[in-house]
Amino acid sequence: MNTSDKKATDPIDKLIFEDKLRAKQVFIDKDVDVLIVLFNNGNVLKLTLSDFPKLKKASKKKLENWKLIGGGIGVRWEELDEDLSIKGFIKSAVLKN
Repeated sequence: MNTSDKKATDPIDKLIFEDKLRAKQVFIDKDVDVLIVLFNNGNVLKLTLSDFPKLKKASKKKLENWKLIGGGIGVRWEELDEDLSIKGFIKSAVLKN
């Protein structure tokens, strides 16, 4: 069986793997407790920074030192040893609403 022909059953996986949704930019403001993810389709996701314990405890300087991983399906903070996926960001936002 060729697994590359399989279709995603999870709607978030469909967005990421079939529709190629990717993070394009991340904006963080520790003072107002916000993490914003800008996606390649123009959509924006606003999250509460304090929902992510390692990020909440980090300094502003360490928070600014992030990079996209997996072609934009995740974000890495090397100094914090923290990797977060866009799937996780989307799920966090959905669960809050």
